[in-house]
Amino acid sequence: MSVADALPHKLPRHIAIIMDGNGRWAQARGLPRIAGHRRGAEAVRRTLAAAGELGVPYLTLFGFSSENWKRPLDEVDDLMGLLRHYLRGEIAELHRNGVRLRVIGEIGKLSADIVALIDNAETLTRDNNAINLTIALSYGGRAEIVAAARAVAAEVAAGRLAVERIDEALIAGHLFTSDLPDPDLLIRTSGEQRISNFLLWQCAYAELVFTKTLWPDFGQGDLERAIAEYCGRERRYGASLGSR
Repeated sequence: MSVADALPHKLPRHIAIIMDGNGRWAQARGLPRIAGHRRGAEAVRRTLAAAGELGVPYLTLFGFSSENWKRPLDEVDDLMGLLRHYLRGEIAELHRNGVRLRVIGEIGKLSADIVALIDNAETLTRDNNAINLTIALSYGGRAEIVAAARAVAAEVAAGRLAVERIDEALIAGHLFTSDLPDPDLLIRTSGEQRISNFLLWQCAYAELVFTKTLWPDFGQGDLERAIAEYCGRERRYGASLGSR
């Protein structure tokens, strides 16, 4: 019996994943880092398919952080080339499978041709509803919150918004993820146990699952084990058991 069959009422609606370990996977095999990133792209395909089969409607993947721009130039160039390949070669299949693709982050830092590919992919898939795939590129959680704060401050300065109206819902409405539910489950691969500036606001009450599996080796079994761990937890959102 699958996780979805056993506990359908407790399945996470939104899963976010920090895809970590591509470089270590390649290093352990004496391969260049780009080989790990290529195998990581295969893990994206497997995980997306598995999430769809399990009935998870929202999947968000941390593809490239704002800090990743500090990596060696040749690695960044390889990653951007892989991104171009993915956006050109995979979108038609994603569209056929009913996947809606969205990209969040400081997209303006990407090259113009990649921005155009992203716009095309989002436009092509915007009416799909089998599963919502969000990829965070050039993304940092703190920068996202700062951008939201600046947008709210600008509305106050322009006289369009009273300070008293500022609440959590208003701030959330100015985030990149304003039309997405907050993640229920955050998974990080490779054994690291930190969230690395990813969806800081949105993951305030997410359940965290850390696995030692390197991202290129991640598959349906790993996803199901993480979901099973999630399903075995009691989510209280800050309330004690005695208050329920």
